[in-house]
Amino acid sequence: MMLQRTNRLRAVALGAIAVSGALVLTACGSDDNSGDSGSDSTTKAASKISCDGDGNLLASGSSAQKNAMDVWTQTYQSACSGTQLNYKPTGSGAGITEFLQGKTAFAGSDSALKPDEMEESKKVCTNSQAVDLPMVGGPIAVTYNLKGVDDLVLDAETLAKIFDSKITKWNDPAIKKLNPDAELPSTAIQAFHRSDESGTTDNFTKYLNHAAPDAWKYEPAKKWDGKGGQGADGSSGIATNVKQNDGAIGYAELSYATGNDLNTVKLDTGASEPVEATTDNASKAIADAKVVGTGKDLSLELNYKTKAEGAYPMVLVTYEIVCEKGNKKETLDATKSFLKYTASDAGQKALADKDYAPIPDEIIGKVRSTIDSLS
Repeated sequence: MMLQRTNRLRAVALGAIAVSGALVLTACGSDDNSGDSGSDSTTKAASKISCDGDGNLLASGSSAQKNAMDVWTQTYQSACSGTQLNYKPTGSGAGITEFLQGKTAFAGSDSALKPDEMEESKKVCTNSQAVDLPMVGGPIAVTYNLKGVDDLVLDAETLAKIFDSKITKWNDPAIKKLNPDAELPSTAIQAFHRSDESGTTDNFTKYLNHAAPDAWKYEPAKKWDGKGGQGADGSSGIATNVKQNDGAIGYAELSYATGNDLNTVKLDTGASEPVEATTDNASKAIADAKVVGTGKDLSLELNYKTKAEGAYPMVLVTYEIVCEKGNKKETLDATKSFLKYTASDAGQKALADKDYAPIPDEIIGKVRSTIDSLS
């Protein structure tokens, strides 16, 4: 049962750090949805970073946090030119696999490690195991492209049926009931899901499974199990396909919706008004999470059924996954240095205009303490 928390996320500063010039990241693909907001803020933030270690720091995983990683990497590299950070947004499943194979210093994942993955981590974390460090949060936006419809409300049950190919036309009675004033066409629905193993998929299906259990019978997973639909690679692939196809619908981290100028669905959660996918509304849901990890593991449990006013429950929290002990000596210092920055006030506030929500104070304080103790 979820425990109510009285703490709320701290106000997010309006100033944000831009990605300008050439990023040191390789394999960035075509996901860049960022805009320039000036290099002065980057310089100021970089001046506060304590640089430790040097050489190449490899990491991979969540594409939902790719835009956050772009900002963090640009700023960190401005301060710590001796470290070459390469984050590949290959998807949470691929990132965890590479980490468990000992190929990367840390992994990014939109879902905490499962018990079998945590057990497997003991093979790469000498005399220890991995820990999940919640680093950034935000809403999973349901994006759509439907000519003539700029305002759309859906609930969990209707979404489940759409993504399981049980509702196939936009003028279906269930959609009409939720949108009585909209002129819904008979256009066929093209539902796009992730073709790669994805923490975003895991969290999206957790929402469907918890909020509409009678309509979504599948167990939440990184791999898509719903019937029908079309697969797309990465969050950028979802956004691109939705943008290019009238009648399309998909799910992705919010920055991919705003960065591609896509409409987003408002959720009917049972509250008095439908809830929009915004960082503030996601914050109200994330602040209701509780830590369920043991020891220094900080995996969270989210409340997908909340009916609190203004709370957007379709959220994800991205974790950085790293060994608690037994990290490789050649990358330990740089890993700690970089993660200290991402968990710092400056690192959290840097994402204000990228549609991410910072982790609540009580939790991010524990993250910082765990990073300090990594060995």
